[in-house]
Amino acid sequence: MATIIRAAKPKTKAKGGPKGFRPPKSMPRAEVLRCARAVMRRKDVPVRDYEDIFRLQALGMDWDIGLRVYCPRAKSRITRGADGKRAGIFLLHGGSGDFKAMAVIAGLFARKFGFKVAVMTFPGRLYLDHESRDWPGDTIGEDGTVRTPLWQKGETVTPDQYTVIRDTSKRIKYGTRLHARAKPGSRFYDRMASWPMAFEEAMKTACARHFPEDEFSIYVHGHSTGGPYVCMLSQRVANIQGIMAVENSTFGTINEAKHLWSGGIGKIEGFGRVAKLGEKWKDRFNDLYIRTWRDLARYKGPEALGQEGPEALMRLPWLMEEILERWGVARKRPQFKAEYPITHNIRGALVAAARAVARRLKMNPREAAALRDHYLGYTRELSGPGVKPVPPTLFLITKDSRDHSPEVYREVIIPRFKAIKPAPKIGLTRLGAGVHSYATPEAGLPLGVAPVVAKFYHDAITQGFYSPPARRRGSRQTT
Repeated sequence: MATIIRAAKPKTKAKGGPKGFRPPKSMPRAEVLRCARAVMRRKDVPVRDYEDIFRLQALGMDWDIGLRVYCPRAKSRITRGADGKRAGIFLLHGGSGDFKAMAVIAGLFARKFGFKVAVMTFPGRLYLDHESRDWPGDTIGEDGTVRTPLWQKGETVTPDQYTVIRDTSKRIKYGTRLHARAKPGSRFYDRMASWPMAFEEAMKTACARHFPEDEFSIYVHGHSTGGPYVCMLSQRVANIQGIMAVENSTFGTINEAKHLWSGGIGKIEGFGRVAKLGEKWKDRFNDLYIRTWRDLARYKGPEALGQEGPEALMRLPWLMEEILERWGVARKRPQFKAEYPITHNIRGALVAAARAVARRLKMNPREAAALRDHYLGYTRELSGPGVKPVPPTLFLITKDSRDHSPEVYREVIIPRFKAIKPAPKIGLTRLGAGVHSYATPEAGLPLGVAPVVAKFYHDAITQGFYSPPARRRGSRQTT
């Protein structure tokens, strides 16, 4: 079932221009402020943005997939990378959102730097029943029902298809977690077992529709939970040239190691490690996590600590008011999550999901084993003869990130990337400002550090960080 993908060769060579982008180890706050102001002074490239919704079939089911595309009106204005090909940016949002969560960075990439950008909404997250794409109400209804995905227009998940579960096992980080547990035999259960394949096919189809291999090199970024999916995709699409890993989780196996190292809590500058739980994730594949205001609180607390110090606790009622006000806006986004089995390498859940699909489709033992192995392959890099290597990966983290501390990169993520065979080219820069949701406004930064993110990766793309090393005369190039 797995397909061998070789890296696409550049069609043309870049002419002129600066060479040898070298990411700094850090960017002080003053420099972040100067860079952001300079970006916002740049003249806008005329851009059109539009919605692209298409239907695909995966594992015997139809899935409606939504993209938002931003593109310079004049094709000649699309920026070319250092390899001479037009540069396409493929973006995924994080675990709670949809395409609107990436609107700021997508607009900056397109309007300030001339990239063509495609933002894909996770399968099931696009609210197809209203043109605004805003989800109505709250994630938990007064009658105890919960918000559920829309994988296909006109198809709804009825309350008789799930049981609401209250989970306190991760209360130190999440508070009480609520799950809608899909009942075996329901359409909801079948969807929950099958969406990983739909996700893969949706990403590959989106890239083919908007970034043809003979014309574009693609640079991918998945914010937070979106990160493992673009990492997986990077070896399955030939013309993906690099990973833009800003506040970007990576392969599920590396996330698992990161979680075991830090207990999923991490370190806060000037405060130390909050807790070390050392417990693996055990979520079931048929558990849909329902997010609430608590998911804003678990970020707001560490961010306030990093920006204000322990004194932030003295204004706890005020912090809670800010959290609840933000939730009034945030609940218009999907705010449910099914991706933990891949994000955290929950092998048992992936095996169970593959078995459920195999039973439904009446697969023979060989087909069932191939599907199981395909699912398990989503959480780690591919390896072996003829397989496309993991492309160059450039990490960018923010000062007050809750989940992406310098320590976890130094002790877990960077060593794991260096152990990949062949090891990809990597770089790591820490900004002196910003939080995990990097378009969040702060003093002097009305769009957060997003303008700096756009400039940073523009320079990396156009100045050669992602380009393959030049061949020596007389040498042979292999892919």
